[in-house]
Order: sequence, then structure tokens, then C-alpha cells
Amino acid sequence: MTRHPRVITSNREFPERLHTLSGGDIIACRLRLKYAEEHLLLDMLERGVQLIPSASSQLASRSKTFQARLFSHFMIPHTVVIYDIHGLLATVSLYGRHSIGKVILKHDRKNAGLGIHLFQDIEDVYTQAANNVLPYPFVLQPFVNNSRDIRVIILKDYIEAYERSNPDSFRNNLHCGGQAASVSLTKHQLALCRNVMERGSFPYAHLDLMITENSETYLAEINLRGGIRGAAIDPGSYQEKVKAIEETLLQDKLSPT
Repeated sequence: MTRHPRVITSNREFPERLHTLSGGDIIACRLRLKYAEEHLLLDMLERGVQLIPSASSQLASRSKTFQARLFSHFMIPHTVVIYDIHGLLATVSLYGRHSIGKVILKHDRKNAGLGIHLFQDIEDVYTQAANNVLPYPFVLQPFVNNSRDIRVIILKDYIEAYERSNPDSFRNNLHCGGQAASVSLTKHQLALCRNVMERGSFPYAHLDLMITENSETYLAEINLRGGIRGAAIDPGSYQEKVKAIEETLLQDKLSPT
């Protein structure tokens, strides 16, 4: 007799059923895991438990270092994840060979522009890290002057993009004082977003794109969720679209093959 898969739809149920879940069961909600609890995602996958959204998309949304490992080939060249002083020293040499001056440091677990720091050169980063001021891991990237910041929201067929700008700071986040204006994506930019989502198994996403003065487009960050301040879509419609996507994924998994 075929066992019907169990479906967990809330975080309240997850701790109660954690040790009884088995292959084919489905967790149909974004898990609110504590720091260092992400190992449970691997445990779920090893047991054949299916996740909606995917484990990769949930983990990438929580960790900028994981994002950089997954999507570095979509990001500005010489984006590096630093795990320890040895990796930092190697990156000092790498950036020196390429005459990279100013650098951006991104803390692993901070959002809304609060974990982004601008350093005049990588030696300043090394000094701070060697004195135990900077916690590992973190992401390093060359600073790109006069770049544009485009926020893209993709909810299946619903696509919206708007530029965020701040004349008073390199942080363009609206939380940090930036302003928003609607823009149209090029085919290349939309394809980039789709490729990133496919690589990370994102069913829907908020993506931040960096556009250089030479009109080159790179991924800055991606998340399952994000603030919609500055977007045309209202919170109610946004939630409805997300729920519809997740419900479709759930029904697809429940349907007999």
C-alpha cells in the first residue's frame, strides 16, 4: 500500500515532526531556522524530504557567503569568499595582481545595506581582520564606481524592476535613504535573472543587479523575500502570488507521476 506523503505547512509543526519525517514527505514553508541550524536542511535532503522553497534557495537567502560560492560566475569578477586569514592573504595577492583599489566587504548575515562596508584597499581589510575586528566568513568584491543598482522581483510571470539610487551614499538601499524609479529590463538582464534562479532552485526571487558604466550587468544579491518598498506591487498581491506559486509546487509534488 502506497503511503501518502505528510505535508508540513507551518514552522510550528516542524520541531514536532522533525524526527518522524521520511522520504517523500514535504515541508511546504520557508523554515525559520536559527543560526547554525541550517544543517537540518541537509538532514532533510538526506532523508528524502522535499522542501518548498528548495533547500538551496532557503540557505542562499540566509547566507551571502553561500550566495557568492553558488553564483560567483554571475557576480563582478574577483568576488571572493573569505573564511580565514590564509584566504584573505591569498586575496591580498590576487587583488594586488589586478591593481584593485577600493573594495566592498559584505558580512554574511546582514541585510538592508547594514552589513556592507567600503574600504580604501584590501590592506585595510587585512589590518581589521588580523586584529579580530572582522568576523569570518565574509565576502570581498572590487568596488565599482558609478554603478547602478536595479532591484528585480520575479514571481513566476510577474516581473517588476526598479532602480535604487542615493546621491549621498554608495548604499542605494531604500532603508539607507535611496530613492526608487521603475525601469525596463533588457533581454540579457532578464535571462541573467532566470539563470541565477535556476542555478539556485529559486521558485521566486528578489534579485539585485549591478550595472556598470560600460553597461555590463552582474548579480549583486538574491533572496526569496525582500522589502517591496519602492515596488508597484502591493503587499496583499505580493503574498497572493507567492502563495499561488508555492501551492502549485506542492500540488505538482503530490500529483502521481
